[in-house]
Amino acid sequence: MNAPETVFPLSPIETDKTGETDLVSNGEFLRTVFGDNLADVCPVVVSFTGNPTSVPSKAWFGSPWLGNTNMTENLPGNANNYFSLAVFKPDEAGHYRRQKARFHALHSVMLDDVGSKVATERLTLPPSWMLETSPGNHQAGYLLREPLSDGLATDRLMDAIVAAGLCDPGANGPRARLARLPVAVNGKHSPPFACKMVVWSPELRYSVEELVDGLQLEMMQAKRPRRRSTRTAQERPSDGDPVWIARPDENAVLDELRNRGLYKAPLGESKHNITCPWVKEHTGEVDTGTAYFEPDDLWPIGGFKCLHGHCADRHVRDLLRTLDIEANAARMKPTIRVMAGEMNRVIDAAERELAQSGRHYQRGGLVVTVVTDPGTRETRVQEISLPALVRALAGAATWERFDGRSEDWVRADPPARHASVLFDATSYPHLPVLNGLARQPYLRPDGSLMTAAGYDTATGMFGVFDARDFSVPDKPTRAQAEAAMAQLKDLLMEFSFASESDQSAALVAMLAATIRPSLNHAPMIHVRAHMVGSGKSYLCELITAFATPQRGTPTTFPADDEECRKLLLAELLRAPAVIEFDNLTSDLVAHKSLCTVLTSEFMRGRILGVSKTATVSTRALFLSSGNNVGPIQDMTRRCLSIRLDPGCETPAARSFTRPDLVRDVLRERGRYVSAALTIVRAWVVAGKPKTICKSLAGYGDWSDLCRQPLLWLGCADPTVSVFEAMLDDPDRETLARLLTAWFSVFGKTPAMVRDAVKQALFFGDENTELLEVLRDIADERGEINRRKLGWWIRRHAGRIVDGLRFVRASGNRSAEAWQVEVVESVSPVLSVSIQPTEKSVSSTSDNSNAYARASRGA
Repeated sequence: MNAPETVFPLSPIETDKTGETDLVSNGEFLRTVFGDNLADVCPVVVSFTGNPTSVPSKAWFGSPWLGNTNMTENLPGNANNYFSLAVFKPDEAGHYRRQKARFHALHSVMLDDVGSKVATERLTLPPSWMLETSPGNHQAGYLLREPLSDGLATDRLMDAIVAAGLCDPGANGPRARLARLPVAVNGKHSPPFACKMVVWSPELRYSVEELVDGLQLEMMQAKRPRRRSTRTAQERPSDGDPVWIARPDENAVLDELRNRGLYKAPLGESKHNITCPWVKEHTGEVDTGTAYFEPDDLWPIGGFKCLHGHCADRHVRDLLRTLDIEANAARMKPTIRVMAGEMNRVIDAAERELAQSGRHYQRGGLVVTVVTDPGTRETRVQEISLPALVRALAGAATWERFDGRSEDWVRADPPARHASVLFDATSYPHLPVLNGLARQPYLRPDGSLMTAAGYDTATGMFGVFDARDFSVPDKPTRAQAEAAMAQLKDLLMEFSFASESDQSAALVAMLAATIRPSLNHAPMIHVRAHMVGSGKSYLCELITAFATPQRGTPTTFPADDEECRKLLLAELLRAPAVIEFDNLTSDLVAHKSLCTVLTSEFMRGRILGVSKTATVSTRALFLSSGNNVGPIQDMTRRCLSIRLDPGCETPAARSFTRPDLVRDVLRERGRYVSAALTIVRAWVVAGKPKTICKSLAGYGDWSDLCRQPLLWLGCADPTVSVFEAMLDDPDRETLARLLTAWFSVFGKTPAMVRDAVKQALFFGDENTELLEVLRDIADERGEINRRKLGWWIRRHAGRIVDGLRFVRASGNRSAEAWQVEVVESVSPVLSVSIQPTEKSVSSTSDNSNAYARASRGA
């Protein structure tokens, strides 16, 4: 049968007079798919309510459908209702299970996610039914003209459908696939989505060959061994056979213990109370003190312990032999089989199982995991090395290879070649993205608070905290915010701040440290004082306590941009809460890499020792401290300074009422962090009222969630130091001198660099200021370097200082000429006030003088 050239249209089935779709009952549907003469084989029907991703594995066991109309009629329409595409034989006890060993015949196949993951254009064959399982998303079914009883042929057909991208691999193997019944809901949605049959054409039935041709599948033929063998052909590996066998739905040991009447009750933590199989050998046949332990990392096939002396030497392998269960079946792990020519499928299965383990993620193009240092108790993100990846793959699945001598599948280690290809991959479609770590509850993009620890799929954050340590009201009031602010201010009582705005800067640093994982950008915090012993490092420790329960580990400030780039990339890969530069001996130089991480959400660079370029999140709080040093050049707008002024000759000799403040805060960290979160959440709940203030470009979300709550509560503006630093920038001062001197000599007349140098050198008595500023900018061994001077002017062209700026002169000139342009004074841009309160308006007037001082000359 040739594939049609036109795409099958998704036409709905007939509707009745009321406009409602004619429903196909579950009983009618199953009778159409499987017929009435099932004898002792039957499909399995599964039904439960709730979200399918969070129900226990027992909910998926299901019950046999023997053509019983009452059973399907009793299935609740508001439940997740499924049926198996195949029929199964009962075991010795008469139980029906969707197991490979009990497979009898396949009656239909299904394509999933049609309309979302699978384009409707890919339906090159009319389906027997089409069921809408979520808005715009469908399952398409094809009835087989004759049931397919060959198990390996069934696996190859289903794997070909998966390989063609028409269905996901499923969780239970090809022969045990489930599809949704027509009268059911999809519990993954809230509220649950009611399934709707949009195509019902049961007269359309196909042979396997027609499905392969019509759906354009690629079926791999079975590959037979050349030599004779006592094993059947179905037991040998062949092209197209599954390389991945899913983790069993049921624990074979527990299932067999129940079948033999030996199971008693669960004991918790994967332990079970059982009757010892050798109970008749016990003195007095005492039936107590026997337990079975499910498999884990330390006990790969489980454990067995009987406290009676007759069983002292018996272990779990004795139990397995008695129950007639192979060790591989007891492992409760998925199986990955290494086959020649199937590297792509093997690696895809390996990554999928690595993701299912819940321990591994991708970050910046690397495979990473979250680890806790046993010594420091610090939690960090750790990139996985190639040997560590091999170990992780070994733990995620049982690996097998076909042994030609024994002509059987035998256990093996993950092949180094396959692990290397996965390690060097450029993308990971299955591993979840890890954006960072949160050491306390954090804000979602909608302003709500995430209080659950662990990985959050919506934000990509991993919470490493105990939610019981934190208490934040659901809808905090302004009064609660003011009480929380009083707690934070109490921590700062013994610090000697130079001004009220510096105290506000310390408060805003606490808020930023608390919610830094939720902020795309945040300025650097720099603590400065006139001399040692003023409390700079101690204040940094206090701020760090709001970001992480671990003590900070300061480092030295990098000498150049290359060193800075390497340091930042290595640190940010670990997702630290804080990066601190302590005891600076020079100003905060605007290294290009540092400027990038302070204004960009991501940083990109090559990883040392790995042939990869990583992209990492910059969501860490940057701190620094030093005596009489501060931000210069481009760092002035990226750095918030906190100035300390003890006002005494020997600050280090002072005594304090709380000498162990940081230790006290760490001990009660949950209370103080909750106070900071209460302030932010109260501002959000109040409707995010905004106080009029000068805009700090590039830090909008930081200004909203950290600065605005302080202004709302009547605190001074913490950003005064930023605008003062921009005015006091040495480059700005030098540019102002050059513009003034140049304008006094040339006025608005264009002039070239060589003209300015000539005027300064030959008319030095008249142009003393011009000569001095040119020497300050471009002096080189007693001469003025004109190339260096031209580069300096070009770099600062267009910047307005004191109403003047350099612009390129127009006209045809052989060399670049500059002229000074007079620019009318422009007032600083203020953000628009949204729902200001009486208190927020008064705080604005309180800060007006500070703004006037900070904006003079702008």
